[in-house]
Amino acid sequence: MFDGCPHCRGQVRVADHNLFSLTVSLGNTVGNRDDLKSLLPLLLERMVTSTELEPAIVLGKLPREEWRTWPQAEQEAIDGYLDAVWRSLLGTYPSQVGSFLDPATFLDAVGAGGEDVTRFLDIWDVTLNSTADRHLADAVNALNFADRRVTTLAAWLRRETVRDRLYRAFERDHTMPWGDDLARAHDLIRS
Repeated sequence: MFDGCPHCRGQVRVADHNLFSLTVSLGNTVGNRDDLKSLLPLLLERMVTSTELEPAIVLGKLPREEWRTWPQAEQEAIDGYLDAVWRSLLGTYPSQVGSFLDPATFLDAVGAGGEDVTRFLDIWDVTLNSTADRHLADAVNALNFADRRVTTLAAWLRRETVRDRLYRAFERDHTMPWGDDLARAHDLIRS
């Protein structure tokens, strides 16, 4: 049972709500930091086992509750979870880990969580295999190069090292069905 807004909600029974609607309200009109912390293990589990939750909403609750001030073990548990999800996403193609549809969805959610995505991009940089390269090509091919706002991901994708990596991936996989995707991504960065 969580406390809700005394003016509009009163007591809120978790069992009476679906998790999506509860996460939207959590920390707003329902519950407090302790309630989020008690529900977080379930939310994190459901994000990787189902598609019922929106990762950016769930992770977006963390900075509001100042999770980087929580006990070190709790911070390390969340960091470990994020690292495991990221490696899983990069390890399969096409990838979907529950509500995390692809690497871009993951990075958006991490950003909504107030975290710097650079550590995940660093992992992608050293994950040198066909699967990670296919994800890289997808990210470049989906990038709006006309957008003047340059996000951390967009700047990372536009690097010469990414272009060179896509070229090497194309050389390796040019006879594979995804060879054209690699070539298109390489050409976009050169433009």
